[in-house]
Amino acid sequence: MRDDETSPISAIDAKALFADWKNAPALVLAVSGGPDSVALMWLAARWRRALSRGPRLVAVTVDHGLRKEAAREAREVKHLAQALAIEHRTLRWNGAKPKTGVPAAARAARYRLLAKAARSAGATHILTAHTQDDQAETLLMRLLRGSGIVGLSAMARETDRDGVVLARPLLAVPKSRLVATLDKARLAYADDPTNSDTAFTRPRLRELMPLLAAEGGDARGLARLAARLARANEAVEVLADGAERYLTLKGNAAPRQTARELDAGAFAALPEEIRLRLLVRAINRFGHEGPAELGKVETLLAELDRHFAEKHVKMGPPPAQIRLKQTLAGALVSVSRGRIRIEPAPPRRRR
Repeated sequence: MRDDETSPISAIDAKALFADWKNAPALVLAVSGGPDSVALMWLAARWRRALSRGPRLVAVTVDHGLRKEAAREAREVKHLAQALAIEHRTLRWNGAKPKTGVPAAARAARYRLLAKAARSAGATHILTAHTQDDQAETLLMRLLRGSGIVGLSAMARETDRDGVVLARPLLAVPKSRLVATLDKARLAYADDPTNSDTAFTRPRLRELMPLLAAEGGDARGLARLAARLARANEAVEVLADGAERYLTLKGNAAPRQTARELDAGAFAALPEEIRLRLLVRAINRFGHEGPAELGKVETLLAELDRHFAEKHVKMGPPPAQIRLKQTLAGALVSVSRGRIRIEPAPPRRRR
C-alpha cells in the first residue's frame, strides 16, 4: 500500500475536503459509528473550529433496529459528538422490516430519515462518509448488473435527494487514511459485522478487491475509471439536452405540460444512446410507477426501431398510418402521425 494511502488526514487536508460547504447555514453529518463516519465527524469538527464563522453541524445516527448493538453504538456517537461540541440526534427506523432486500430498504429508510433531520435543522446538505473504496465497490456492483454509462459513473460528489443535497466530501479518500486518522487521534469506532457478511453482495466484492488490485484494478484505479465515465456522461447529457430542445414539438415544452411529443423522423436519426436518454427522461417525468429500468427502455427502443424499419422510415416524419402503443413505468408511449407521444398511462384496472 502506498504511503499516501496510510497517512493521517491533516488540518490542511480537512480544510480542502470541506471547503465547498463553508457558507452553508447548517450541515447534517451521517454518523453510524463506523470508522468512516466517525472520521467524517472528527474532521468536520476540526474544520469547523478553524473557521471564524461556519455552518452549524448536526450529527445524525440512524438506528435501523436490525442489530442489538446499534443502540449502544448510537450512544457512543452521541458522547463523541458532545465532546466535539456537535449537536447529535438518534433517529430510529420503526415498523415492520422486509424479509428480503434488507440492505436496500435500510438504505432508503436511512436517507429518508436523514433528509427529514436536515429539513428540521435548516441544513442544506447531508454529508456522508463514502470513500474511494466505496466508489470502487459501487462501480463493480453496477458493472455486474449491466448498468449503462450513467450507472457506471457511480456516486457523484453531490446529489439532490428529497429536497436536500447529499454530499460526499471523502469520495476521493482511501478508507485506510481515515483509519490512520482515527488511530492517530486515539478514537474508537464500531465494527458492523454486516460489512463482512458475505450473504450480501458488497462484502463479497470487498473480499475480491485484493485479487483485483494484484491485477492492477485497485480502488484508486476503479474510482478513477468511475470519474472518467462520469465525465463522459456529462458530455452525453449536454448532447441529450440539445436534442431534447430540438425534437420537442412546439407547444410541448411548457413547465406544466401533461405530455411530451417528439418528431419521430428526427428522433430515428439520432444516435442510440441519445434516443435512450430522451425516452428515459420523458418516461420518468410522466410515468407514475417509479424510474424506468434501462433494459426495458432498450426493449422499447428496439420495438420502435423495428416498427419504423418495417415502414421503411429513414428520415423525415413517418406516414400517418404508422401506429404503436406501449406502456412502461406508468407512462404511455405511442407513435402516430409522425409523432412520438409520452404521457401518463391510464390507471391499471383492478381485477
